[in-house]
Amino acid sequence: MTKLFEGKVALVTGASRGIGAATAKALAAQGAHVIITARTAKDLEAVEDAIFNAGGNATIAPLDLTDGDSIARLATAVTERWGKLDVLVLNAAMLGTLAPVPAIDGAEFARLFTLNVTAQQVLIASFDALLRKSDAGRLVALTSSVGAAPRAFWGAYGASKAALETLVASYGEEVKNLSAVRTIIVDPGRTRTQMRAKAYPGEDPATVKEPSVVADAIVAMLTTEFETGHRLVVEG
Repeated sequence: MTKLFEGKVALVTGASRGIGAATAKALAAQGAHVIITARTAKDLEAVEDAIFNAGGNATIAPLDLTDGDSIARLATAVTERWGKLDVLVLNAAMLGTLAPVPAIDGAEFARLFTLNVTAQQVLIASFDALLRKSDAGRLVALTSSVGAAPRAFWGAYGASKAALETLVASYGEEVKNLSAVRTIIVDPGRTRTQMRAKAYPGEDPATVKEPSVVADAIVAMLTTEFETGHRLVVEG
């Protein structure tokens, strides 16, 4: 049976667990060769093993996304091996400490924006040319409802997601008439991840959906023709 992403190359950040890992597995299950990145090689290897055991293909690329040189080296490696990138999933992010805006720690705020915003811009810049070489380049950015609807104590994280959405939307507008690249913003909603457990320590994990539900929704959307800038909200 023909797989939907046969011959495609995808890169998923924050792929060592949660939504990133689930999305990598779902793309690989549909035939994509998936490049998975995160800081911890051991966790990436576990995801890679799961992909291989399911009959898929993956390449691990342990790196710190706050190191722009590492991203540039990865882009060079992808260029030399595949010459294109069909899907880029911007999933990696940090929550930071939930606190009133006046009490936000400046050093942590800077680290949060470095990963959640600056690193994402570097990823887009580094892989733009490769996405344009695809016959249907797709950029997927994971966001949060607090990026569009501010909530008390979520100012730092929400601001970073609002900034990410603006960056991705602007990029989508810039390239939509010059290439086949299209962008999509995904709000995963309530999902069983370590980040959510940190934000809601008293919540019963069984009451929220598995990351695989979000991954399946992303893959399903990627198989359709959507307008750039589309916002997918995953219910459940």
